[in-house]
Amino acid sequence: MGNGDGGHEGGDRQTTPWFLAGLRLFPAGILVLVAAVLQGRSQPRGWLAWLWIALFALVDGVMFQGFLAVGLERTGAGLGSAIIDSQPLAVALLSNWLFGEAIGWLGWLGLAIGIVGISLIGVPESWFRELVAFHWGTLSESWHWQDLLGSGELFMLLASLSMAVGTVIIRFVSRHSDPVAATGWHMVLGGVPLLAFSLMGGAEPWQQLDASSWLGLAYATVFGSAIAYGLFFWLAARENLTSLSALTFLTPIFALSFSSLLLGEELSTVQWVGVVGTLASIYLINQREKLTEDWKQWLKGTKIPDPAATPSPAGSDD
Repeated sequence: MGNGDGGHEGGDRQTTPWFLAGLRLFPAGILVLVAAVLQGRSQPRGWLAWLWIALFALVDGVMFQGFLAVGLERTGAGLGSAIIDSQPLAVALLSNWLFGEAIGWLGWLGLAIGIVGISLIGVPESWFRELVAFHWGTLSESWHWQDLLGSGELFMLLASLSMAVGTVIIRFVSRHSDPVAATGWHMVLGGVPLLAFSLMGGAEPWQQLDASSWLGLAYATVFGSAIAYGLFFWLAARENLTSLSALTFLTPIFALSFSSLLLGEELSTVQWVGVVGTLASIYLINQREKLTEDWKQWLKGTKIPDPAATPSPAGSDD
């Protein structure tokens, strides 16, 4: 779940990633605004509300979708997804710093397990085999740190950080505007530059799109953007951000499940370990307060009483 952190949609080989990114936002934003009007939600008022929405559009719209568009061109889908889905860690740090959200040791443990889990799902197994075997020479042939500045991994990391900051910004936006209406406006405002970028080359990016591609784009716009964005940021404005963002760990699990059911792809042992670890991490993060309290009660119940602190029976002689 989350704000559009999936892979390529229909038609991704027939058009530009900038055009796809713009279509993920602009028309979806209009749909969200229509839904806000039908629900009777108030529209943004005042310069402060629009200032926060503009910042929201820049970070979560232009920057997130822009970095994602460039990163997907240069990064494998599995590794890119693992990097993007690591953003709950950044959300937890920002939420703890800005809003004082308690994370606790179980929360940090869950975040660590979740990042390891999505890495096991998305990162090529050969990397882990090389790391375990300490084949640094072999690893260096496939990973050049000097090329980091131009790598897709860097852009995916920047996209992940932009997504995390955007998740936090909605808290400030919702103080001055209705979160659903603000979400719609930030998608419209963020989609305009992306569509403009797609037209800068002079070519018309929609020329090669066929009927099935437009159908796939329409599905992604409605379900992957309009509904997902609206629900996610509506919840982010009022729920615990660490717990909510941890649900994005489910994204690669859903992707694997659908690929297994629809495409007949089989999960490797390493991926199964990643799935189990990811599900365990979500449970730990979302139930951390209850589990911590249960742990304290268990410790209290198993504590050996101090005989010196036990009062003597009334009327007994020393």
